[in-house]
Amino acid sequence: MNQIQHKNTSISYCDSGKGTAIVLLHGFLENQKMWQAFVPEFSKKNRVITIDLLGHGATECMGYVHTMEDNAEAVQAVLLHLRIRKAIFVGHSMGGYVALAFAEMYPEHVKALILLNSTSRADSDERKVNRDRAIKAVKQSYCNFISLSIANLFSEKNRESLINEIEFVKKEALQTPLQGIVASLEGMKTRVDREVLLHLTPYPKMLILGEKDPVLPYAETLKQIEETNVQLVTFPDGHMSYIENRTELTAVLLKFFKTI
Repeated sequence: MNQIQHKNTSISYCDSGKGTAIVLLHGFLENQKMWQAFVPEFSKKNRVITIDLLGHGATECMGYVHTMEDNAEAVQAVLLHLRIRKAIFVGHSMGGYVALAFAEMYPEHVKALILLNSTSRADSDERKVNRDRAIKAVKQSYCNFISLSIANLFSEKNRESLINEIEFVKKEALQTPLQGIVASLEGMKTRVDREVLLHLTPYPKMLILGEKDPVLPYAETLKQIEETNVQLVTFPDGHMSYIENRTELTAVLLKFFKTI
């Protein structure tokens, strides 16, 4: 694991393999360890960069609100440091929001974009209210908030069969500082709609969804790629496709990388 300084903040990343660069961005309450099952396979033919986003993993908090743009700037700082000019971006959930912000801010550096259990749309009014509730909940009971939040990301049928995997995700999430959690919730709540990027950008794009995702309603999320050339991949489970459908996801991503 390596670190750079960006705006007086330590940003943590890993860099392995050679070839076309792939940047893997984790979601809320996750860190770059979420990709550890994928990196050995991906790095056989590609250069793979994993980054801890602001206030997650070994990356420090930058402030009391971490916008998606703040995170995109931190990602760009790592890529500049590594002299990577263009990359394929894969973002899980909040990592997808960061990838979209990056694509808007630095379009010339994007080779392809994959949204994994993510959306280009801004939070609805109801979702914004839920973010505020989450901020109150995590301040009142940090451990309970994380325990409930993680379990609720999986499809119901997997909450028992994947109990060991869920416990690992919870353990990693419990290393996320309170400030990092609140700052990310504030940042996600205020993020802008970037659906236009799915319609107008020239590079290859893919949207990977879980049919029983408790966080992103499947039918609603599908609407954003109507009349686009975005490839759609649907798995039968929840929000955690990288765990719930790991083997299938690995195959889908490797196939996609080969076409770039």
